[in-house]
Amino acid sequence: MRALVGPITGTALGAVVVAGAVWSTGAVSSGVGTGSSTGVRSGSPTVAQSGAPTVAQSGSPTVARAGAPVVARSGSPTATGAPDGSGADAGSVREGNAMWVWPTGTRVVTRPWEAPSDDYAAGHRGIDVRAPIGAVAVAVAAGTVSFAGPVGGRSVVSIDHGHGLVSTLDSVLPSVSAGDDVDQGSPVGTVTVGHCPAAAPCVHLGARLDGRYTDPTPFLPAAEWPVLLPESAWPG
Repeated sequence: MRALVGPITGTALGAVVVAGAVWSTGAVSSGVGTGSSTGVRSGSPTVAQSGAPTVAQSGSPTVARAGAPVVARSGSPTATGAPDGSGADAGSVREGNAMWVWPTGTRVVTRPWEAPSDDYAAGHRGIDVRAPIGAVAVAVAAGTVSFAGPVGGRSVVSIDHGHGLVSTLDSVLPSVSAGDDVDQGSPVGTVTVGHCPAAAPCVHLGARLDGRYTDPTPFLPAAEWPVLLPESAWPG
């Protein structure tokens, strides 16, 4: 059984992506909760925890817990309306009930989601969240670590949140192992060089719904006091 430090707290900058633009904010709460240390339950069954999504499946009624967003399966009406082949839709997240927390101590997005025209076309299948090398990265929601290790020369941590939803933290040196259960806000590793250049490090946050990439932005808390970052400020 592996010990895992509980959720962390902090003050951070905010960011949100709207219609392809990157918005950064002043100091706001990081959105990572406070709590006592928790244990990692290696190999135990996955149990729906607070903050897990409620998924609406075609033809079935949806019953949502208080404070939990409703996620629509690909193929049903959604907020993003992405065409087939460009990644599954994230679905509508009820206003004021953001599901995820930001993975690091910042909310500044240096490059937003860019939907590909099909599964094999160019695009940016996630968002880049500015973070210094060595910063603690946390689980965006409760779940089970499905992968922790190198992929294509970069360190990656993937967490299965149930209902077909998986988050991926690219450029994070893992402190957890596959099979570990984690709580929302629990540390899962530290930021390292990888997806972004060393001069402008980041965590690349990805999301997959039913095996297809989707925009993680709707799952994150909204930002305040928006200030537009020009495209020239994005890392290459």
